[in-house]
Amino acid sequence: MTVTTAPVTPAGTRAGNPAGTSAAELAAAHGLTVSGARPSLPRYVAQLWGRRHFVTAYATARMHATYSTAKLGQVWHLVTPLLNAAVYYFIFGIVMHASHGVPNYVPFLITGVFVWDFIGSSINAATRSVHSNLGLVRALHFPRASLPISTVVQLFQQLLVTMGALVILLLAFGQTPSPSWLLAVPTLVLMAVFCAGCAMVMARIGSKSPDVSQLMPFVLRTWMYSSGVMWSIDTMLKTDHLPHWVTLALKTNPAAVYIDLMRFALIDTFPAHALPHHVWPVAIGWALLAGVGGFIYFWKAEEEYGRG
Repeated sequence: MTVTTAPVTPAGTRAGNPAGTSAAELAAAHGLTVSGARPSLPRYVAQLWGRRHFVTAYATARMHATYSTAKLGQVWHLVTPLLNAAVYYFIFGIVMHASHGVPNYVPFLITGVFVWDFIGSSINAATRSVHSNLGLVRALHFPRASLPISTVVQLFQQLLVTMGALVILLLAFGQTPSPSWLLAVPTLVLMAVFCAGCAMVMARIGSKSPDVSQLMPFVLRTWMYSSGVMWSIDTMLKTDHLPHWVTLALKTNPAAVYIDLMRFALIDTFPAHALPHHVWPVAIGWALLAGVGGFIYFWKAEEEYGRG
């Protein structure tokens, strides 16, 4: 049997591949591209927008599957934050007297718990969003940012459900609807953008260092305790003389900012002076910093996900 090979030039290259031509140049000449190469940022945004239906459907499916084996099913989306609020009320409101000096402490507490549940859960779940879906990442080509974003979308859908329950609870505890309730809408939007940005940052970190997910509950618990979920930052600052930088850190803590904005919107007795100065620019700034910065940070490692 005779095997025919392409003629070889004296330089040791096959015919049709002139000496000195690199593999990259040869691939470019024939329209070939690197598999999984990171696209430009505008193209990446366009690809992600093109997968928006997948992101929404994937998030909805995961939301329905979360408690699919439980008898109460989706009711747990409401029961879980309520049980957390009940535990925190007993420990902080009754045992530790954190309710002193805080009018309408129960609405104050449940609003903080519902908002924090979304922030903490989004960041914690997104830390594992890429690493726990390595099979999907290695099998299909799609913008990897879809994974952490779908996690935030899933939890945001749950938050909208729990916000309905929150409104009912607030009405039951004597709160009356007012025009300020409309401020809850921009607060929710800014908070979702902030969480999406943080989710993408933690998704990239978690994809390279899976052990980070084991530390996140401790980090988030510390963040929660310093965000005024169960106690009033404003009331504490009136009685405790803390260094200025500590006061500034507590007041401009992004989780505290969004929680207090929601309280200001929904609770009649939550005073405007309890909010940090220039609260809306601060809230917008955190959303832009986390959202834009987190997206770019995640995109920078697009071609590395699922490898190694």
